Amino acid sequence: MGNVARGRPGQEIEIRAVTAEELPDWDRAIARGFLRPHLEPGLDWRRLLFEPGRSLGAFDTSEGGDRCVATFRSFDSELTVPGGATLPVDAITSVTVTATHRRRGLLTAMMDHDLAAARERGSAAAILIAAEYNIYGRYGFGPATQAQGLRIDLTRSGGLRAGLPVPDGGRIDFVDMADLRKLGGDLHERWRRTQPGAISRYDAWWRLHTGDVTLPGFDWKEPFAALHRDADGQVTGLITYTVDDKWAGNLPDCTLTVLDHFALDQPTANALWQLAFSVDWVRTVLVESLGADDPLRLLLNDPRGAAPADETGDFTWLRLLDVPAAFAARTYAAPGRIVLDVTDPAGYAAGRWALETAADGTGRCVPTDDAPDLALAAARLAELYLGTGNATRLAAAALLTEVRPGAAAAADLLLRTPRQAWNPDGF
Repeated sequence: MGNVARGRPGQEIEIRAVTAEELPDWDRAIARGFLRPHLEPGLDWRRLLFEPGRSLGAFDTSEGGDRCVATFRSFDSELTVPGGATLPVDAITSVTVTATHRRRGLLTAMMDHDLAAARERGSAAAILIAAEYNIYGRYGFGPATQAQGLRIDLTRSGGLRAGLPVPDGGRIDFVDMADLRKLGGDLHERWRRTQPGAISRYDAWWRLHTGDVTLPGFDWKEPFAALHRDADGQVTGLITYTVDDKWAGNLPDCTLTVLDHFALDQPTANALWQLAFSVDWVRTVLVESLGADDPLRLLLNDPRGAAPADETGDFTWLRLLDVPAAFAARTYAAPGRIVLDVTDPAGYAAGRWALETAADGTGRCVPTDDAPDLALAAARLAELYLGTGNATRLAAAALLTEVRPGAAAAADLLLRTPRQAWNPDGF
């Protein structure tokens, strides 16, 4: 790459792909950028994830130095879209700029390089987790999935309702971390294709979350892990959790924190929730991430016993790189046609597009010269793509323009989904 970014007088900053030999300096820059103490090099983890050309760094080469002052990494992933198809996406992570080198275009230069390379590789979109809301809209990203965390008081809620449906002949077994890596990965591959917004988990993800590899600063302790099997012995659900050791005098006051959970059907999910809600000494169940339309709250005897947790809010942000490929991949709720006038300074989504959907749920988005129905920025188009965003609400907030009266409601009708997009995985 070798681009030179602007610096202060006397400074020279080179942006380039990081080599394996430069990972120690890059690792230290990540810790600095995320305001974390650099406890010790996480080189085993960095090397495990390293792909030539996919880790970028900005290096201050002033006065003969070569110090990493900004970081950026991406990797290939798959995103499940409405209807169950998967979309190739560029997953962006490890984005930092050292405080001494902000406001110099370093992030913009790295982002521009990565998005261009991703489009060339065939990625239809890019995704990231936005630590701050106002940074990534200018690069065409919009919030595309929502998550809710719940903190459930077992006394106040009365626990789960009796008689919830569970699978006939099913069973739940605790497993060790080796079996969790082996069996959990196969289950997740099946589950993620049923959940819009879910992304693929790479092998290193399982190794990190089961303690097979460590990352300094990643606060991991071995969780309890349980798998549900159906009557034929097939794994159909998973839950992992930790329990703190808290007592009020001689009375237990423990919190069970659910780290990971997914099931191929609701009866299996019910069985796993029954396990979590029956653990001795537990007075609070904290679920760190749930889909926005998950029915867990309604499974309680008193739903008012569940309060929103801190994790509630937007999660995955998305940026469209290939509009026709992205919209052809997903399915639609109703037949119709709407014309979108999209502004995108980077050019990937810019233009006037006709979204045409058929009664069988298929659709396409093609260039057109017809008069627009909606005018919107690329970030708002990304927000609508998975069905999480609502065009009517965005129009009311002056975040898109309804050129033809009623067009926002028409777009919502086409793009609505029976199951809201959810991604439980940070990256």
